[in-house]
Amino acid sequence: MTLCPPPELLTDRYQLTMAASYLAQGTASDRVAFELFVRELPRDRGYLVAAGLETAERYLRELHFDDSSLDYLERSGTCSAPLLDELRDLRFDGDLDAMPEGTVARATEPLLRIEGPRLVCQLVESYLLNQVNFQTLIATKAARIVQAAAGRAVFDFGFRRAHGGEAGVLAARCAYIGGAVATATVAAGMQWGIPTTGTMAHSYVMGFPTELDAFCAFLRDQPTRPTLLIDTYETISGARIAAEAAQLTGVTPFAVRLDSGDLDALSRQVRAVLDAAGLTATQIVCSGDLDEYRIAALVGAGAPLDGFGAGTRLVTGGDDPALGGVYKLVESAGRPVMKRSSRKATLPGRHQVFRSASGDVIGLVDEPLDGRPLLEPVLRAGRRVCDPPSLDAIRDRAAAELALLPEAVRALRDPATVPPTHSPAVDALRAELSS
Repeated sequence: MTLCPPPELLTDRYQLTMAASYLAQGTASDRVAFELFVRELPRDRGYLVAAGLETAERYLRELHFDDSSLDYLERSGTCSAPLLDELRDLRFDGDLDAMPEGTVARATEPLLRIEGPRLVCQLVESYLLNQVNFQTLIATKAARIVQAAAGRAVFDFGFRRAHGGEAGVLAARCAYIGGAVATATVAAGMQWGIPTTGTMAHSYVMGFPTELDAFCAFLRDQPTRPTLLIDTYETISGARIAAEAAQLTGVTPFAVRLDSGDLDALSRQVRAVLDAAGLTATQIVCSGDLDEYRIAALVGAGAPLDGFGAGTRLVTGGDDPALGGVYKLVESAGRPVMKRSSRKATLPGRHQVFRSASGDVIGLVDEPLDGRPLLEPVLRAGRRVCDPPSLDAIRDRAAAELALLPEAVRALRDPATVPPTHSPAVDALRAELSS
């Protein structure tokens, strides 16, 4: 059994049920538009960092149903014969506009817009939400952790705690977008060129007769930027033994790592031990269920820590483990539509977000409004408009846009929010369809 299910089957059954009905009703080919956005910012978030476009764009370009998928859908009774015939030749030949990855976004702003035939635009909903929700969540979390570190290095250590292999690799990419300097996940290094990093495990130390034997062996075998894990037994003793190992081998540890205990108090004592031994250049990094709140507290207390390995609470979203993005129909067969249910109403029509010094404005796509349009063409008739930016360019965009945010919006607790306004044309269209 393969552990990588066909991408075309990464959907909810009701998408296929609706697709069959669209065929029966003769509306499957109607041109429609859907927009993906987040209704409300998660708790303690003043912004989002858009991510997931690379995965979404590749999925749309490569979408097709192979013979094994079609065979399953037929055997399981999931799809009728007419729908199977439709799926056999299905391709995404529509348009995709989106905020570039790394863009700072706000609630209710469309992160992407899909236009094309009704059946295929409906069918891709589940996968697009899965990818954009998760990756935007992690990129935003990473940006907050990097902010809390206040210039100190942040490393992604989260693969082993991620919700699956794909999630772990994508989380590494999103952490890098958010400002992490490296990842422990080797596959992410291969796929995107993200710098990889690593230290040692407690099991390595325990596999030697003494801690000194372990440290000496590691320094001799890994003399380039070695990091020693010093809290397998007793942290301060471990620091002293690390200093002794450095003297015996002639290899200066690049860093020592703390993974447990009172990180503030221990880091001060370890710093004193290292400095007394002449290891003033050896850094102290820490790990162990770190998030932006714990890191901010350590930095605020003046703990002599040079870097932070974030794992579980980075790759799972920590205090906000899911982003509530939605994918809503905004235009159907040339007619603007809107959802009017209480607290879940949507804006009708196809939209653009215009950003200027005075704030973001959501307008209609053909409005000549001031500001920089945030949604850019990505696919036209299913084909790329241009080559995607490099991951480093995406990372640089995120850093630049985050730096422009007011401090109150970037606050880790109870941040200010700056919601977008609507253009008069959007408000007029909403009023017309609400009457």
